[in-house]
Amino acid sequence: MKKRLLEVNRVVPCSVVLLSVSAKGERDAMTAAAMFVSENPPLFVVSVAKHILSHDLIETAGEFVLNVASRNQLKLVMQLGSTHGREVNKFKQFNISTGKASKVKSPLIKGSCAYIECRVITSFSAGNYTVYLSEALHHQVDDTQVPLAWYGNRYFALGEEIHEL
Repeated sequence: MKKRLLEVNRVVPCSVVLLSVSAKGERDAMTAAAMFVSENPPLFVVSVAKHILSHDLIETAGEFVLNVASRNQLKLVMQLGSTHGREVNKFKQFNISTGKASKVKSPLIKGSCAYIECRVITSFSAGNYTVYLSEALHHQVDDTQVPLAWYGNRYFALGEEIHEL
């Protein structure tokens, strides 16, 4: 495929989330993008590479947490996006502080803008990825944090609200 076409994913602004998951005494976290699909019921999709530890843990647990990354977590976003859980315990390596979720067993990553506890409804294969459709079971928001967005292969802190009359 032409290189230019492979960069098409950079023209759509997207969320930055830290997906955390736990199963059978193991846990992992990864940088991802999530998209809401439905407001009622609250449904989200996220894609996960099939060869990584998070994928195996989601397949076992059937759940995960979407931790909406904050401006203060940019370094962690980049670390989790460039490290593989099969090679290193990311929680220890990056000193990730966690909290207990209300409805799922996967951990919350402290310092995030929001925590969305999700249960997998269904999934499908898409090339080297699995796309998970999940339902939000519970969420918490920290209004003191500023969320991140990704666009053009760069990160941006959101914060300015725009109103048009």
